[in-house]
Amino acid sequence: MGIKSITTLLLLGLAILCLAKRATAQADDIAVVVNSGNPTTHISFADLRKMLAGTKRSWPDGQPVKLIARSPGCVERLVLLKLLEMTENEYKQYWTAQVFRGEADAAPITVPSVGMQKEAVIAFSGALSLVSVKDVKPGMKVIKVDGLLPGEAGYPVR
Repeated sequence: MGIKSITTLLLLGLAILCLAKRATAQADDIAVVVNSGNPTTHISFADLRKMLAGTKRSWPDGQPVKLIARSPGCVERLVLLKLLEMTENEYKQYWTAQVFRGEADAAPITVPSVGMQKEAVIAFSGALSLVSVKDVKPGMKVIKVDGLLPGEAGYPVR
């Protein structure tokens, strides 16, 4: 085997390794999705955290945010808890307190499946939800976080 063949094999192997790494990064990303009618195309990571915590309650156009969360144990729920730096119990207590103090009308809608998540995002014009990239469905609009989409280097939601 000549040096040219070895170089070609090494380059091919490197290309495959890079593609595999990129596919893994995209599979781990969680998309931030909104209702397709929402004019928002991007959000800062800080504002995303505030919306997930219920402290920023409206979109730039004034429409109320309607948080759609996945059930406990789902990957999207684990990412939500990680972003808010809370345990499941702390999250439940947090929302109970928000409602009790009158700072929120209700806790976020919790759905057990991607299908129900899609239907809720379509039904509520101010919907905001975290969805595994592989589960993004028609009717869900993916928005940028800090100028990045899922799969791009530095994307902060994973």
